[in-house]
Amino acid sequence: MQLFTLGVNHHTAPLAIREQIAFGPEKLTQALHDLTQSQRASEVAILSTCNRTELYCNTTQPDATVDWLANFHRIERRELAPYLYTLPREQAVQHAFRVAAGLDSMVLGETQILGQMKQAVHTAEEAGTLGLLLNKLFQRTFSVAKEVRSSTEIGANSVSMAAAAVRLAERIFPGISEQACLFIGAGEMIELCMTHFAAQHPRRMTVANRTVERARPLAERFHAGVIPLTALPDELPAYDIIITSTASPLPILGKGMLERAIKQRRHRPIFIVDLAVPRDVEAEAADMDDVFLYSVDDLGQVVREGLDSRVAQVTQAEAIIEANVANFLHWMECRELVPTICALRNSAERHRRHEIEKATRALAHGSDPQVVIEALSRALTNKLLHSPTHALNHASSLEREQIAKLISQLYGLHHE
Repeated sequence: MQLFTLGVNHHTAPLAIREQIAFGPEKLTQALHDLTQSQRASEVAILSTCNRTELYCNTTQPDATVDWLANFHRIERRELAPYLYTLPREQAVQHAFRVAAGLDSMVLGETQILGQMKQAVHTAEEAGTLGLLLNKLFQRTFSVAKEVRSSTEIGANSVSMAAAAVRLAERIFPGISEQACLFIGAGEMIELCMTHFAAQHPRRMTVANRTVERARPLAERFHAGVIPLTALPDELPAYDIIITSTASPLPILGKGMLERAIKQRRHRPIFIVDLAVPRDVEAEAADMDDVFLYSVDDLGQVVREGLDSRVAQVTQAEAIIEANVANFLHWMECRELVPTICALRNSAERHRRHEIEKATRALAHGSDPQVVIEALSRALTNKLLHSPTHALNHASSLEREQIAKLISQLYGLHHE
């Protein structure tokens, strides 16, 4: 079992790098199949969010897996290397536990990452790229996350990305209740943002999505309107606040579209939070005087509010994780012994069957059962003890003492 994790996150890589190696939903299954069918990994799960892209693998070729990641996204390995972390075995286990528990998040203790990790596992299960090792890893990972959250207050006073977006908007506008809000996308992040903005009772809320029917149930929950993405050029000038989070590989809002919208608004400001990776809004739009554009990385300062009260819980959470890492590594070590144990039992079973056959033939010929049983037990004992006895008798003087101690330990021998 060769457990290995590699990836980039908001600690190691800027948004410009993260968006280049993000896996959109439409590419995820293909990527899982491509990596396993190329025989670079026997098992794999891919976690791709706005803050991280990580591959969890069972592989004997970690270096080839790094090459695969770079080649899949058509990025030079040397360009990716400074931002990439590669975590073997124990470090990989610890990392998975910390990520699921919210200790590695931009928002310390946030819970959304656990759902995203569960979705990544579900996708890998459906693709058929999970086996014994990763199944066990993620089962234990989710159990550890639950223990951390129930035993500590790591998530207390946590400011979510959605709540941070509201706080930033309140710095631009005197009141959300007077503004019109446009939400581009219909996923979990948009749903969270709509929940927070709806609590401020904005003047108007609308959902824009590629598929109108998919967005309609979400919009109805918040009494919002629905428009297709194709309507954005005409509809954009009517909105003061825009929150966007789609899986589009290309920007949805270009600088030119925003320039036209600002002109029609007579230079009234537009506040935009782009939570997508890759980005939904062209980065050049941030240079416009009347556009206040924030990316996921820009929200960092806001989400750190309330951090001090949670930092005290980190030590306890890390202790829980450390103990569970040790337990999981013990399980891995035990699993690695399974082939040896199976071979040992198979060898003993062959001896047993052979002696049973001899005894059965002897009984069929009328031999004394007591004599047959005695012969069977003596022959079986000799065969089972032959290998350790032979090893001891033929060991060098340097090895003999060590082998003798090992045999005494294995057979529970006590010398008088």
